[in-house]
Amino acid sequence: MTPPKPPIAPPATCADPATLTVLYDGACPLCRREVGIYQGLEARQPLAWCNVSDPATVLPAGATRDAYLARFHVLSGGDEVLSGARAFVALWSALPGWRWLARGAALPGVTPLLELAYRGFLRLRPSLQRLARAFEPPAEVPADLIAEMRSDHAGETGAVWIYHGVLAFSRDAGVREFARRHRDTERRHLELIAAVLPWPRRSRLLVPWRAAGFLTGALPALFGPRAVYATITSVETFVNHHYQQQIDRLAGRPEHARLREMLIECQADECEHRDEATDRQRFPPGRLLALWCGLVGNGSAAAVHVARRL
Repeated sequence: MTPPKPPIAPPATCADPATLTVLYDGACPLCRREVGIYQGLEARQPLAWCNVSDPATVLPAGATRDAYLARFHVLSGGDEVLSGARAFVALWSALPGWRWLARGAALPGVTPLLELAYRGFLRLRPSLQRLARAFEPPAEVPADLIAEMRSDHAGETGAVWIYHGVLAFSRDAGVREFARRHRDTERRHLELIAAVLPWPRRSRLLVPWRAAGFLTGALPALFGPRAVYATITSVETFVNHHYQQQIDRLAGRPEHARLREMLIECQADECEHRDEATDRQRFPPGRLLALWCGLVGNGSAAAVHVARRL
């Protein structure tokens, strides 16, 4: 969980010679974690914490906000701004359990080596930031709905591959046009969900979901349009109810209104797929096809149950 932003030190505190002011990038997940560790320690001298990514923060003169964001800085003695390795050494010297690092850095030639290492880290920092952000809880999705969104992502992955399976085996022009059009819609749904659900939060069984989706589309395609449309009707009937459960859970939660609107949009598309597939069926499924559709519906429910956890 992301720690709360530390209070911003006012200019008077930053100019206090007795205070060591840490200037850190609060928008950087790596910086937030590191500062959170430091803040949990009892410093041997007063420390102030300035989030330089916040436009309201009053910064020391002599450098731009971008410059302070690009490197780690501390304000020492009320007026001396230290940067990079020298800033870390100044902070470590004030922290219990870290002072031995500061003593080691005082040895001849050590601080320049630390500076070289820090510059190397800065080259990797953008990639490490992207990785760290991916593992943070998504801000757009409430914690109690992450498992459901994981199942949505898995389901939309399977839906895309259902239509891949249909297109691989059906030679009916109407079925192929239907499959191409709705596959494009399912791809858009997948992109929308992927945009709010970082990859570490997604199902670890995406390859099996693709295979299951392909078979769910390919098998009925071998038996003709009637089987394809009945299968799509069964799948989308389940998906409609699954989306509705999530939409209901987000009711009365204005902070997640955009997510709810996205789910409503996806649900409307799925209902359109269901209704079109139903309209294309000339008569109700026979006993064998009805048995297959029941299997598809129960399989979809089982897949959601698994995808919530894996």
